[in-house]
Amino acid sequence: MSKVRTGIGRRSFIKSVSLAGGGLVIGFNWLACKRAEEAAGKEVAMQMPDEWFEINGYLKIGDNGIVTIYSPNPEIGQNVKTSMPMIVAEELDVDWNNVIVEQAPLNTDIFTRQLAGGSQSIRQGWESLRMAGATARQMLLTAAANQWEVPVSELSVEKGIIKHKNSDKSIGYGEIAKAASQVEVPEEVELKDNDNFKIIGTSRKNVDAKKIVTGKPLYGLDVQREDMLIAMVVQPPAFGMEFKSMDAEKVKDMPGMVDVFTIDTYPEDMEKEWSDVAAFSKLVVLVGESTWQVMQAKKALKVEWELNPELTKDIQILEKSAGLEDASGLESSEFHTSLMAEAGSKNSEVVRRDGNPEKAFKNAARVIERTYTCPFLAHNCMEPMNFFANVTEDKAELLGPIQTPEYAEKSINKRLGFDLENIDIQMTRMGGGFGRRLYGHFLVEAAVISQKLGKPVKLVYTREDDMTNGVYRPAYHVKYRAALDGNNNLTAFHVNAGGIPESPLFANRFPAGAIDNYLAESWTLKSNISVGAFRAPRSNFIAGAEQSFLDELAEEMGKDPIQFRLDMLERAKTDPVGENNDYDASRYAGVIKLARDKAKWGKESSEMSRGVSAYYCHNSYVAQILDMSMKDNQPIIDKVTCAVDCGIVVNPDAAKNMVEGGTIDGIGHAMYSEMSFKDGVPQHENFDTYRLIRHSEAPKAIDVHFVENGIDPTGLGEPPFPPIMGAVANALYKATGKRYYDQPFMKAQSILG
Repeated sequence: MSKVRTGIGRRSFIKSVSLAGGGLVIGFNWLACKRAEEAAGKEVAMQMPDEWFEINGYLKIGDNGIVTIYSPNPEIGQNVKTSMPMIVAEELDVDWNNVIVEQAPLNTDIFTRQLAGGSQSIRQGWESLRMAGATARQMLLTAAANQWEVPVSELSVEKGIIKHKNSDKSIGYGEIAKAASQVEVPEEVELKDNDNFKIIGTSRKNVDAKKIVTGKPLYGLDVQREDMLIAMVVQPPAFGMEFKSMDAEKVKDMPGMVDVFTIDTYPEDMEKEWSDVAAFSKLVVLVGESTWQVMQAKKALKVEWELNPELTKDIQILEKSAGLEDASGLESSEFHTSLMAEAGSKNSEVVRRDGNPEKAFKNAARVIERTYTCPFLAHNCMEPMNFFANVTEDKAELLGPIQTPEYAEKSINKRLGFDLENIDIQMTRMGGGFGRRLYGHFLVEAAVISQKLGKPVKLVYTREDDMTNGVYRPAYHVKYRAALDGNNNLTAFHVNAGGIPESPLFANRFPAGAIDNYLAESWTLKSNISVGAFRAPRSNFIAGAEQSFLDELAEEMGKDPIQFRLDMLERAKTDPVGENNDYDASRYAGVIKLARDKAKWGKESSEMSRGVSAYYCHNSYVAQILDMSMKDNQPIIDKVTCAVDCGIVVNPDAAKNMVEGGTIDGIGHAMYSEMSFKDGVPQHENFDTYRLIRHSEAPKAIDVHFVENGIDPTGLGEPPFPPIMGAVANALYKATGKRYYDQPFMKAQSILG
């Protein structure tokens, strides 16, 4: 066992014996128990939306031995509602069959940074969750030792039963819980050795599984309250436009309608949180008794829109600089494509330079240059945006699916002027997030609508509202160049990356550190189109582009693509270039070797086309090998072999599910998905035109292998998503003889068309 200092006192380790019949309630504020190096001032850097955050937990033990563990972080399908309590239960040493898991509400007095994002929930909560369970266990043991008048060292515990090894005495947690509440919080506790884990590392069923499959109310759209009204919004049809006028009198008289009015979600004088991203602040609102009635009224409502000169000003300048006539400020995908193609040579900023890349390119025998692009993407959560709000004169009650409840609370505080203690935000399970629900404008909209009406409302977005509202994945563009000498050796590497309105560049990631002469440049372009974090932000494009280019480069050099990567990583390991490389070359190479061995690389059938890809993001490493065959000129993905290094795996089945889901998600977006625009108008409003992967297009098999290295857990929700796009592109080349540089790869029905 390893001893760790709790670093906490009674003010941060809250105890209560108010349970009926006596029991132990422990609230644990983990902001007060950061790692020693953090307490010394070496804070872990946080950058949103790829945020690093502290986790909180809460547990109570009843007098019958049943333990309720509250899961503080929002659940978006990443299974933290099961995995986080498993970590607490492990160190508490309680029988998992006696554990009840409940979703905690937002509570900033007890919990810290209740947020789902950046694949950091388990990583950031690992030590703190363990400490919560271990501290509670130690207090229970101390209470039993005091009652029996024996040393704590003579006691053992298993599955919530404390035993004295020198006698036949035993007692359950429930029987000693009340006495434990009187015990002083220990200054340090012992954590289990990894070899002694009995819950961590074993597969446990999703605690909500039965409710999900039996249709129990778990999601925001399931919320029903007495006297609740339904609200919907009408937003401008194009990015760059705003509300002008409407004729709502006839609509107000339609069956079931209550009111039609306008709101300004974010007035100009309001100080926004980073999560208050919204393309449209001034909205038309329709309120009625039922969803169907409001939808019919929405179709009948006539609204007039006009250009917003403040929004279009910068875009007009860009359009004119691009030589376009009749600049309007309303953006089109054709305009985006032409502008991004020019931007890299005009607006680039050098982010990293190693050696003398300019000289190396000048002296090169050959230069390989390739350009890769991807479009905007909509998140398309299966559950559209929604939120329940009941705002009275002195309190705001809010309930729904949100990834950032703490930031949403601050937004409500600033928008409505309520004190934080009068704002109650409860979290439902979410039907998908992928970063979309980091941005809580729909929650604020619901609160503003409820306040205006003085009644409880549930705001519901239609699929069309959701898909055309913005907060998209940005559009990206990257150009790679490689210099080869007369012996086909790589002498220089250049990446120039940018996008609308952010760059996907990670200048210090591989292959930085493996090449003597390396140049990384970045640029951005402004846009009226609102964007935000999309599963594995920025990595979700740059990984596939980089891995596609490395494959093509290996072919030009006459090398096996896997060995080429391993050779570069060996250089980065033994003789790295630069000091800011943000990856571990050994772990990176480890997943490539594991995938190679498990997929039996080099021994595949002649009828199979294979693509390999590997990437590091969110503190984890993933390598994937994709097997593809062709049928009727269409690609069939037969199998994907995945190797993952994410440290200790808490719940193997759940972790496997995450890898499988991320892999399928990545394949779908690379192959089919695209959000395009014409004069500011999104050209896709529903799934009839916005293409997602279908069941028949998913891999027939996904073989997942985890590296067992005993390292503390790292990210998992996002890392499997980015590299698979490169594996798809590389396999497509092997299958068709054609390189694919622009996503989505299948813009036409026939991939060979």
